[in-house]
Amino acid sequence: MTFSELSTPLRTIMTPGPVEVDPRVLRALSTPILGQFDPAFTAIMNDVMGMIQQVFQTKNQWAFPIDGTSRSGLEAVLASVIEPGDKVLIPIYGRFGHLLTEISERYGADIHLLHCEWGEVFDPDVIIAEMKKVKPKIVALVHGETSTGCMQPLEEVGRACREQDILFIVDAVATIGGVDVQSDNWYIDAVIGGNQKCLSVPSGNAPITYNERIEKVLNARKKVERGIATDSELAEKKMHAPIRSNYLDLAQLQDYWSPRRLNHHTEATSMLYALYEGLRIVLDEGLETRFARHQYHEQALIEGIEGMGLELFGDRRWKLPTVTCIKVPEGIDAESVRSMMLQQFGVEIASSFGPLHGKIWRIGTMGYSCRKENVLFVLASLEACLIRHGVKIPAGQALQATLDFYSRD
Repeated sequence: MTFSELSTPLRTIMTPGPVEVDPRVLRALSTPILGQFDPAFTAIMNDVMGMIQQVFQTKNQWAFPIDGTSRSGLEAVLASVIEPGDKVLIPIYGRFGHLLTEISERYGADIHLLHCEWGEVFDPDVIIAEMKKVKPKIVALVHGETSTGCMQPLEEVGRACREQDILFIVDAVATIGGVDVQSDNWYIDAVIGGNQKCLSVPSGNAPITYNERIEKVLNARKKVERGIATDSELAEKKMHAPIRSNYLDLAQLQDYWSPRRLNHHTEATSMLYALYEGLRIVLDEGLETRFARHQYHEQALIEGIEGMGLELFGDRRWKLPTVTCIKVPEGIDAESVRSMMLQQFGVEIASSFGPLHGKIWRIGTMGYSCRKENVLFVLASLEACLIRHGVKIPAGQALQATLDFYSRD
């Protein structure tokens, strides 16, 4: 049996992730491989650490990627910090709060949950009141919930965590590189980002950062592999249980990313090149400029959606700037519309999960996909497919409203 040469169709990807990869990142992926201890490569590692610090707006010493998808970053942090029986408070307002719960449960946490309706966020005072009641070791919270298009305010919760000596762990997978995430100013102890969203890098590693409060927990649980440990490390007795995962052990990864370069795994060289270039592009554009660009094209998209006569899902007060959720018109098969957009136009948008599946569409305006031509194309294809499905909408008004918006500048 023979197979044809790999050839993928061209798509306009307007989902909440993955998004289109910046062409400069694609070029970086073809860079020649270096050995992981080659000084030329370790210099790249150091540069990546420095760029993560800047993009995450932190002075933390520890800022590096976990090899794996965004989920590997989430699990690495939670697995390394949670000891069996630790109280973990998780406020859930969409799918990915449930993911934080699933991971924490597997590492033996004593889980305490808060819930609100999908499409809403928490009043920080509600979370803070629950913290005082539960007295958890950790609060784990999603910043941008792509399943609902909502964004949770963090600063007040972070400040309260610091005052109560609670570790604050934040899933910023959907916001890093597209929305303001102030790791230090918001008192966040560990932040997990994602490649495949606002950074416009293929999924394959997950940039994270954590501070000395997290490092203290890691050092108390640190266990060096027998095959590379020194005699003194082998003889050392720890009061705390070692981190259960070997691959996702932040204490070991910390040694790998430190000047010691203690071998843990073979670094995913090409993925590190891609992340390097993606981070460099973010910093070259400038954080404030980049955040403003995402808000600008978000508003252009909204003008077109409303010009089409469609209704947004969720309250604008806590809308996630990088994801716009649209209510599916009554009687319309949401998946049929999505399928037609993909097959006829090569445009991909997303459905949602759980209680919102089939009820909303989600359009991502993230990273390299957050461009004028993409916004216009997704609106044109959505309008055409809705008309073909019998939806009564004012033909042409979506694009005209968005063009009017763009022409104001």
